Amino acid sequence: MSEGDCLFCKIANQEIHANVVFEDDKLVAIKDIDPVAPVHILLIPKSHRASLNATTAEDIELLGHIQLTAAAIAKKLNVAEEGYRLLCNCGPAGGQAVMHIHYHLLGGRDLGWPPG
Repeated sequence: MSEGDCLFCKIANQEIHANVVFEDDKLVAIKDIDPVAPVHILLIPKSHRASLNATTAEDIELLGHIQLTAAAIAKKLNVAEEGYRLLCNCGPAGGQAVMHIHYHLLGGRDLGWPPG
């Protein structure tokens, strides 16, 4: 899939409407349209990478920014103290449905372990 056909690139470029909870020059965070928890936010980098496997050492700043932003959003949405999960599915067998790296912030209920 090319960047031009990528759903998350279109959301990041505001070509497709989404319920945005945070945005800066590096990423956009939106409410998932099919949530699996009371809080289900997708953190989507604005630069296209197919998956975590497509990142390099040059992406360290971006990956750290995603994690710090996720923690700030969890606080803002009042799930930080009780607990939340931040996950990145990688590849089809890992549950990745859109081939653009993104993280799921889940909270607001007991998430249990092991997942899946």
